[in-house]
This record gives sequence, structure tokens and C-alpha cells, in this order.
Amino acid sequence: MKIYLVGGAVRDSLLNLPIKDKDYLVVGATPEQMLQLGYRQVGKDFPVFLHPKNQQEYALARTERKIALGYGGFSCHASPDVTLEQDLLRRDLTINAIAQDEKGNLYDPFNGIEDINARLLRHVSDAFVEDPLRVLRVARFAARFHALGFHIAAETLALMRQISASDELNALTAERVWQEVDKSLGGPHPEIFFEVLHQCGALEVLFPEIFALFGVPQPEKWHPEIDTGVHTLMVLAQAALLTEDKSVRFAALVHDLGKALSPKEHLPKHHGHGQKGLPQIKALCTRLRVPNETRDLALLVSDQHQNVHQAFELRADTIVKIFDKADFWRKPERLTQLILACIADMRGRTGFENNPYPQGEYLTQCFLAANNVDIAAIIAAGFQGAEIKQALNLRRIEAVSQFKQKMQTKLPTDER
Repeated sequence: MKIYLVGGAVRDSLLNLPIKDKDYLVVGATPEQMLQLGYRQVGKDFPVFLHPKNQQEYALARTERKIALGYGGFSCHASPDVTLEQDLLRRDLTINAIAQDEKGNLYDPFNGIEDINARLLRHVSDAFVEDPLRVLRVARFAARFHALGFHIAAETLALMRQISASDELNALTAERVWQEVDKSLGGPHPEIFFEVLHQCGALEVLFPEIFALFGVPQPEKWHPEIDTGVHTLMVLAQAALLTEDKSVRFAALVHDLGKALSPKEHLPKHHGHGQKGLPQIKALCTRLRVPNETRDLALLVSDQHQNVHQAFELRADTIVKIFDKADFWRKPERLTQLILACIADMRGRTGFENNPYPQGEYLTQCFLAANNVDIAAIIAAGFQGAEIKQALNLRRIEAVSQFKQKMQTKLPTDER
């Protein structure tokens, strides 16, 4: 029996990156031997065991054979005669197919170390095309290691296009697709994930609502980048700079889906695109089983981002209506999330990347003024039932109106 450290831990060590998880490969052992040593078996499709003390995963060396569509369409063979090289051969990328023994010796049969030095994401073998999930994984690795200068090998990108043109991507479960999206949204460059999917044809298959934005023009005065798809990825990149909140990043990604529905005769204008995009967002979130909180924020941002951009022109009663509709009274953190998404939208345009966004602070102060209205005083004044809500609403509008007047007196004439 020989034990090797494999996969991401070896790769990240060579890249001098923090190691999050350690996966071990066991060559020359049987399930019975592992159980006798106190390991606990958890894998059903192939033998994976948990260490009796540290609970880290130890998998028996195995080979795989494609028998059906999709990520799970494999027959696995694990036995003591499966070699280290045979196990590494089934892995996705060369940089993930490096093993390290207990003495620190590295085993690199597919030149993964050379590819790490060349900053290259390259497939191990042509069996790459048998697993459609690898399209998403490679896109995620491209996003994760973008700042280090990694790029996808041309021949690997060709295989990704081959997978996208088949029926394999449609066989992926919603949970697996969203898992890869969720991981990418948590990384430093989520826009690269979707850019790669667009390059290889997978965006059209898995995210048709986002794909439809590419080629849709916008007014050049406000959007020098013109293309709505390009703008969308720029907004996502800006959101990643502003916050680690994955819900805000997702909202930034889908905030303009309605622009793909604008009548051609109205282009490059997109009247009411925020509201037109709501059914699109709901369909996407339902299909991918996006968490409810993430979906709800995305709907809010799509519905209200135009109003937030025009905040200084809104009447006090309109502002309070927005607060009511979004239920900021019970969920004030949503206002911060909405503003962050709107800042990303404003800065996700060529030449606007560093612009200030005073609308955010303005709406925050309007909310604080409205939220400071004393409900207890209203009740003490003798209001009852529906009268309380009506009186509260009127006083909130009055508070916002007074704040707006105070702000107007402080602004120079040309900024009013």
C-alpha cells in the first residue's frame, strides 16, 4: 500500500498558495484493508474512506469507463492493480494530475509542473471530453488563476467546444451547474468564468438568458463599450472589486437580462428593461435552483436599478414606495446590497470605472430619515389599525421630503 497527496493541494503548494483541502490517493489497497485500519467508507460509486483521526479523504486508485451521458455516466474500477499513473490519467488538467509521496517526492507523468510554470491549463488526455462538468471546472480554474496569468491551451478549448456542441452539457444536474457557478462567484474574477463559457459555446447552452445579451447594442453616450454582453461582464468584474457578497455579484450578472427583449426598432434604447428582465431572472433561478435570497436580490436589483440611478430626481413618496416594496424596514441590509450592485452597474462601462456614485449615500440617508420616524409616537397620538400604517407612511414621506430639501440647499446649482 502506498499513499500519495494528489490534486489541488499539490498544485497550490507548487504555486505557493494556501492549501484548503488535502486529498489522498491509496495505491495497492483493498476496501477490506482500509476498513481493518479503521478508515470509514463513504463512497458509493467508488471506494472513498475517511481517516479515523483527521477525517481527511483517502480514495483508492481507480480507472473510469464512459457508459452514459453526463457527469455521473461512468463505471469505476478500483482495485490493488490500478497504478498511480492510471489514476492520474483520468484527471481533468495536467496541473491537477501531480502526486506527492510521504517523503515529498513528486510524480508528474503528464508534465503538470511544466504547465504550471507556463501558466497553462491543459487537459491530460482526450478522455477529457467524456465529462461535461470539466467545461465548467476549466472555466472556474481560468477565473481562479486569472491573476496569475493562466490561460487555456488552444487544444483544450477545442475539446470544450466539442463538448458544448454535443448533448453532454444538457445532462448536467442543476445542482452541479450551480455549484460551479457559486464557486466562481466567490472568486476574484467571476467574469472570466462566464467569458470562457462564452468562448467555448457553453454559455448559450447553460445560460441562454445571458448569452442573448451579446450583440445587443446600447447608447454609445452612456455605454462606450456598446455591447450589452460586454457590459454585463464588466459589471460583474466591478461587483467583485466592491464586495465578496456572492448574491450582489449574481445580481450584477443578471440585472440587464431584459435588454435582450427590447424591440429591434427601439434599439439601442431599452425602455423598461429592468421589469422585462424579471421573468428571465425567475426562469434562470428556477432552472438552476438558485437560493431564494440570491434570487430575490437579483429581482430587486433588476426592478429598481434604474430608479436608484435617478435617485436625485425621485419624489419623496416614490422613494418611500421603493423602501416599502423592497421591505428595507425589516431587511435594511438589502439597501446596501442594492446600492453596491448599482455602483457596479455604473462603473461597469468603459471610462466610468472610477466614477463616484453619490446616489448611494443619498438613498442611505433618505432611508435613515424615514426609518427614524417614531412609531410609538404615532400610536400614542391615538391612531389605530390601518390608520397607524397610513400615518407612518405619511410621516416617512415627510421625513424624506425634509431631508431632500436640506440636501438641495447644500448642492451647487449645477448639481441640483
